[in-house]
Amino acid sequence: MANDFIIYNERKRTRMRLSELPNIGKTLEKELNDIGIQTAKELKEIGSIDAIIRLSIHGDTCYNKLYALEGAIKDVRWHQLPKEYRQELKGKYDQLKK
Repeated sequence: MANDFIIYNERKRTRMRLSELPNIGKTLEKELNDIGIQTAKELKEIGSIDAIIRLSIHGDTCYNKLYALEGAIKDVRWHQLPKEYRQELKGKYDQLKK
């Protein structure tokens, strides 16, 4: 029974609009759509770092946007990401900006 729920939930996530995920509003959804990311599944496959790289080519990016993407992938509000994990993401982001 639990496996049926997990399978159903994964199928639903593959078709979810990005704005149905935590942290992603209509504006960020449009930005992601503009760079070719249309679904939650695509965002998960690409990952927050690659997504932020693509976004940076077409506009402004920031730490909060990176955290929002990572939180969306993990299905949590970005504030719930552990501080150490956010620092790790911040370090990767800073490396890419150089």
